[in-house]
Parts: sequence; structure tokens; C-alpha cells
Amino acid sequence: MEKKEPLLQFAPFQSSVDEGFWHRLSSLKLNKLGIDDSPIPLIGFYAPCSHSQVSNHLTLLAESLPSELSEASLTLETSHGNRNRCSIPGILYNTNTVESFHALDKQKLLKEEAGKIWDDILTGKAVEDCSVLLRFLVISFADLKRWSFHYWFCFPALMLDPPTTVVNLRPASQWLNTAEAESLSAACNKWRSSKSTTDVPFFVVMIDPNSCATVKLLKDWEAYQNDAHKILFGFYDPCHLPNNPGWPLRNFLALITARWNLKSVQFFCYREKRGFADMDLSLIGEALITVPQGWKDVVPNAVGWELKKGRKVPRCVGLAQSMDPTRLAISAADLNLKLMRWRALPSLDLSALSSVRCLLLGAGTLGCQVARMLLAWGIRKITLVDNGRVAMSNPLRQSLYTFDDCLNGGAYKATAAVESLKRIFPAVEAEGVVMAIPMPGHPVNSQEHDSVLEDCKRLHGLIDAHDAVFLLTDTRESRWLPTLLCANTNKITITSALGFDSFLVMRHGAGPFSHASDFNTETANSSAADVPKFCENEKHRLGCYFCSDVVAPTDSTSNRTLDQQCTVTRPGLAPIASALAVELLIGILHHPQGIFAEGDINSSIGGATEQPLGILPHQIRGSISQFSQMTLLGHSSSNCTACCHTVVSEYRSRGMQFILEAINHPTYLEDLTGLTELMKSASSFSLDWDKDIDDDEGCVEI
Repeated sequence: MEKKEPLLQFAPFQSSVDEGFWHRLSSLKLNKLGIDDSPIPLIGFYAPCSHSQVSNHLTLLAESLPSELSEASLTLETSHGNRNRCSIPGILYNTNTVESFHALDKQKLLKEEAGKIWDDILTGKAVEDCSVLLRFLVISFADLKRWSFHYWFCFPALMLDPPTTVVNLRPASQWLNTAEAESLSAACNKWRSSKSTTDVPFFVVMIDPNSCATVKLLKDWEAYQNDAHKILFGFYDPCHLPNNPGWPLRNFLALITARWNLKSVQFFCYREKRGFADMDLSLIGEALITVPQGWKDVVPNAVGWELKKGRKVPRCVGLAQSMDPTRLAISAADLNLKLMRWRALPSLDLSALSSVRCLLLGAGTLGCQVARMLLAWGIRKITLVDNGRVAMSNPLRQSLYTFDDCLNGGAYKATAAVESLKRIFPAVEAEGVVMAIPMPGHPVNSQEHDSVLEDCKRLHGLIDAHDAVFLLTDTRESRWLPTLLCANTNKITITSALGFDSFLVMRHGAGPFSHASDFNTETANSSAADVPKFCENEKHRLGCYFCSDVVAPTDSTSNRTLDQQCTVTRPGLAPIASALAVELLIGILHHPQGIFAEGDINSSIGGATEQPLGILPHQIRGSISQFSQMTLLGHSSSNCTACCHTVVSEYRSRGMQFILEAINHPTYLEDLTGLTELMKSASSFSLDWDKDIDDDEGCVEI
């Protein structure tokens, strides 16, 4: 009985899609293609197998797609000379709906691509440009709302009927003698090292009677066929299997049979190890081909749709975490902070920064700068309060506004700033509140009482809902009520104030009814009827913005010239003060004692500190005219009009009525805190001395 030779079985091509491909496709779809679902040219890349246990894939990269900058017709520029990227032409059918994706006639598409390959074989194009033998197609649907992508690869392979059989398939090192194997290995390495041939996937190997191997282009076969002792038809084999050639051989055999009528073909599956030809991994075998008369007259049947775990189903990849521009923005924004934790600042608490809620009172020059700095530090929850509108003079100094914000009377600063922040960083959780802050020295009539009280309650609620408050308003009196409310609820409070060429940045101390050892949320939010015991260590509590004052805040805008009404300051001052204010907040959040941390002074620590972020000062005062800066320490005052025990107690007892009285009666706060008596006592002192006596015996010690 005649022995039947085994059928030649091929290892299917496998696909791999780089994430950058989906990025480019999404951008192309959104910015150029729109609803146009015309076929898109592709370039795939593959290389010969380079590992005994792993096959290489046909890969799609970002450069596999046309650029958005290309002309109206989508064209691809193919680059050559990369040994690890043999360029293969392909086509993409990207549908507009998932229903259209599933409804595509896959058999028809396969037949069309197979027909193109067959035409290239018959016309000789495949001999001149052998990469067309590996034409492929991809169908896809890009769900840009959910950032998921459905796709299916097809690698069309012409089927010879009857099927091809194989004889003597073995490693090349066993098929050739030693001299031939060494010569072939050297010839292949030379072929792969040449920029003109390194990415040509099909070739012919000529071995002469002296065991000398030469690698030639396919088009050279006819000229050299009679000179060779052995002829091998070689190809870059992506497969690693020891008993099966890779998928590219299928169409290669169809070319050899159709063009040169060969019925017995010795093929060479070229494989590598560490970038060099490996004759132990490479295979050589003999394919026996039988075809019927007139078989060239019709396109052979084809197969090629990629299987998923043995099933004919499409694949789906979800890239929401990396493809959504907002999430990409978050990842990019946090990159610098994450790199800080590698070496410079391992203790940086990114989760604490991203969760802290910051309230910015004032959306002017300081407010804009502080908001930007907060974003840079990874703080995502920001509320801005301001009742002003963007004026023509603002955009040059206030970085969140543009000329468009000034038109039609000007947009409200609070809302315009929020819109700008969201354009800068879409993931920010920003809110703008348009409201005025009630102020001492700005009395209100009875008709305005309800409105002012509503503003007070609203401000109280805002401060209650946030973890840190920045006082960035233009006037001194506008900082009084927020300072009082923050002292009452023990909130982190930071003030930044500007002069013409000087600035102050300071953090307020804890409130008078709190202490590091017994502070809790219930104490901070206790009702007026349940006033806790006054802090016994009051004299060591850090002071607030008003603790050094000997007069109550009053109207600082009326009867003032224009230069006195506006914040006239050197432009470079605001960015400096704003940056320092945010750095203070970051320092407080990372200090083990938080708001209760003592104030550090440069000279007291000699430039060294145990805290990873450095010292945590109470006050920073700077002068740009002198290019100088110093840190100061000031403790709370028992006569402070904003944060002392007396004022906070009165607020807790009388609530909004206390606020109204402070607003409407200029001397009320001074009388309440004892400043009036203090000033009287100071003015009653007199210094008497005898002008004729030069010694100090007559001096009065004060």
C-alpha cells in the first residue's frame, strides 16, 4: 500500500494591538473622519521568531494609521530598514455603530482581500513587492463614549486544493551539512544587516556545489535557478513551533506554484535567536503540491479570520482608564507628584492632597494664582467666592481670565475662574460662588438685614464644608468674618496680603476652643448653648491676621483715591505670595501636628528640620524691593477682634445678631475686646523728665 505523506499544517498568525493605535484611531475618528466609514489604509509590522518558546505577532502601532495632518486622502508613508518591523499592507473597516460592526459581511471582505492577493500573484506584483502576500484586514467599532474597542483581524490565506503535503520537515541544522548550515547562517545575517533587505520577508536561497549559500530577491530566482545545487524558498517565520511553519508560507506556496509551476518546493522557515540566524530553530522541509488543470482561472478559496480561544468571535478591549482624556489628564498631572515620591519625597501623601477641600475667598490676582498652585499640588476640590466681575484691567494680572471674560459688562469672576480651571484640568471639582462678604465698618440698613444674614449663613456653611480656607480678598475688613468663622470651627486658615512691593503670608493658629490633645469634630461644631472650656494654653496659640491690631477693622475703601482703592502692587509679587501660601498648606497637611504645629523660624533651626518638607513658619514677610524674606512668629492676642476667646464666645452666644452689631457699630468690637480701655490707658501715660538732668534717674519705666 502506498504511503501517504502528512498534510502541511500552518500555525495561524496572531495579532497584537498597541494602545497607541487606539489613541490615534480615536483622534482620527473625532477630529477628521467623523461619520465617514470609508476603508482606512493600515501598515502592520512583524518580524521573524526570535525565541524558542514564543511566536511573534503582527502588531499595529500608532504609526500604523495615517496622521491627521495628511491630505484629504488618507495615505501612509512606509518606512524601511527596521529589522524588527517588516511592513505589511492592510486595511481597516471602522464602523459607526456596534450593530454595523456585527452586520459586516465577513466572508465577502475575506474574499475581496484574497482576490487582491491573487491578482498580485498573477500580475507579478507579489514578486516585486513580496509584502503584499501578507495583506490583512481589520474590522472595528470604536465606542468613544465608553472607550472600548471591538475588533477582528483577518489574515487571508489562499487554499490549495488538494491540500499540500510535506516531506522531511526538520531543523535546518539537520537538513544541511555543517558547511552549508554555517554558510547559510552567515548569508542570512548579512541579508538581515543590510538596510535594503532587512525587512524583506520573502527570499530565495541558492547553495552552490561548494556549500556556499547566497540569499537573493524573489525576482532573481529565474536568473540563478540553473546555477544552484540546492534552492530554498525562504521567509521570515513568526512561528516558534518545531513541527509547523508559520502562516506566511501559505500564500508563498501559492505564488511559487502559480508563477513558476513548481510542484515540489523546498522551503526555509527562517528564525532567529538574539538577533542572529538560528539553524536549530529554523526549519527546512519539502512541500508537495498538486493542482488541477485550469486552477488559475478562479480565485482559490481563502481562510483567515483570527480565532479567539478556538472560537470565531471578535475581540474587545476596554481602555477607559487610559483613553478617556480626563483620566489621561489626571495621570499626566500626577506624574510630577508621583516622581517626587520615588526619591525626593517618599512621604508625600497624594490621597490626602486629592481629597482636601479648599475654599478661596477672593478670585482676583491672588485667588487665580493660588488656584493654579493648588492644581499643581494635586488638590482637586476648589471653591472660589467673589462677587466682582472681570474688568478690562484684570486679565493681564489675573491668570484665569481672558479678554472674552471682560465683554458685555464682564463675567462674574467666581464662575469665569471655575470655567478656566476646568479648561486647564477637566478633572477638577471646582465651584464658583457669587456672593459678598459682610464687613465691619460697612453698615447695612434694616431692609438689607435679611440679605446680609443670608450671606453670613452661606459663608458659615461654606467654611464648615471645607478643610482649608484661603483669605485672598482686597480689603482688611473683608477678612474679619471669615477669620472669626474659621476660629470658631478650627479650620486651617491661610492669609495672603499684598502691599506695593511687600507681602505677608501667614497661617492662623487653632481656635480658642480647641487643643491638640482634646480637639475633635464635635468640639469644633458645638452649638452656642454648649460652649467648651477655654483653652488653658491660650498664650501659646498662634495668632491670626488681626491679633497684632489695636483697632477694629473698618471701612478702608470710602473716601479713597483710585490708587488707594485698587490693589496697586508690583506684578511679580502675587505669584510669589500665592506660591508660599499654598506651600504653607502643603506643609500643614504633612505635619504630624497639623494646625497645632508651632511656628518655625529660620534662625531657630539653623537651616535643618526633621520634617521632609522643611520648616513650617507662622508668618512670612517679604520685600521685593530688597529681594528679602523673613519668617516671624506671633502668638494670639487676648484682645483680638477676630479670634480671641471673648469674640468667639460672643458669636457662639448671640450668633447673627452679634455679626450685625459688629458690622453696624464701628466701636463695638473694640469695646467688647477691651481695646478701647487699652487705648485709654496708653494715652493716659505721660513721660516726664527734667530737660536739665542728663542721667536716667528721672525716667519713668513703662
